[in-house]
Amino acid sequence: MNYTKSFENLIDNLSKLPGVGKRSAERMAYQILDMDNFNVQEFSKALLDAKNNIKRCKICGNITESNICEVCDDNSRDHSIVCVVQHYKDAYNIDKTNSYHGTYHILNGAINPMNGMGVDELNINSLFERIHKEHIKEVIIATNPTTEGETTALYLSRLLSKYDVIISRIAYGVPLGASLDYTDEFTISKALEGRRKI
Repeated sequence: MNYTKSFENLIDNLSKLPGVGKRSAERMAYQILDMDNFNVQEFSKALLDAKNNIKRCKICGNITESNICEVCDDNSRDHSIVCVVQHYKDAYNIDKTNSYHGTYHILNGAINPMNGMGVDELNINSLFERIHKEHIKEVIIATNPTTEGETTALYLSRLLSKYDVIISRIAYGVPLGASLDYTDEFTISKALEGRRKI
């Protein structure tokens, strides 16, 4: 038995989401069919509202519904420190720790020529403008520990070396609660490089 066109279209669109395969999309589609009309309308309204109302902060590139995001607009934060991340979700993850109280700068990706992501596609130039305008003293590079993230971090550090700022890189290594015998060599190597005196 074949699915109806509408149902197949729903599955196809749900499977466009990252991490959602055909089977997961089917389960979601069945769940949506079981929802009442009000909840389906609320769901579709939430999608449209998010797409229509969310824009990029003029200062850092984070998502916001106004011209400036709440982080850039918060005077209680340390505006002399900026943490550079690949995506806005990275900024949210760092902020959830409550251990960082500076500002952010969202690159919107990492250097990846294979996927058509070059330096010109990244939100980099506005970072240098911010260094001048906001008297930034430290730039923390918090790109992902992938080949693309490392390439981007090296590129940024080279450009930032022309400015009178402290350039730091987030440490990474063995996660809390992990066992060394299950940890790969690269992670252990990075953990040893980032060791500190206790």
